[in-house]
Amino acid sequence: MGKRDDLIAKYADDLKTKCGVTPDMDLLTKVTIGCGPAIYNADSSTVAASQPGELETVKQNFLIKKLGLKDGPELDKVIAAVIEQYGKSERNKYRAVVYYLLTKHFGKEAVYA
Repeated sequence: MGKRDDLIAKYADDLKTKCGVTPDMDLLTKVTIGCGPAIYNADSSTVAASQPGELETVKQNFLIKKLGLKDGPELDKVIAAVIEQYGKSERNKYRAVVYYLLTKHFGKEAVYA
């Protein structure tokens, strides 16, 4: 297995054990690939949930630009809910896992079709 496959397996494990979700491996793979080289960098591979600027970046660059959603308070609420689902005390919230959960929540799997 390559490095990306190892990371996808790690993300799938996080979804199962920390988020209580059985992952759709095909979608998880596509979301991971969509994150690009960010998944290989220790800093950019995770979402700093305690930093408002980071959450704004997730909203602007992923929810609005990638998924095509309209800006509004609902987006902030869903990001907060996903962070809560992952576990606020969980230090490493992997970007691919957060993006996967957001994609599923909004039913935007077709973006990755």
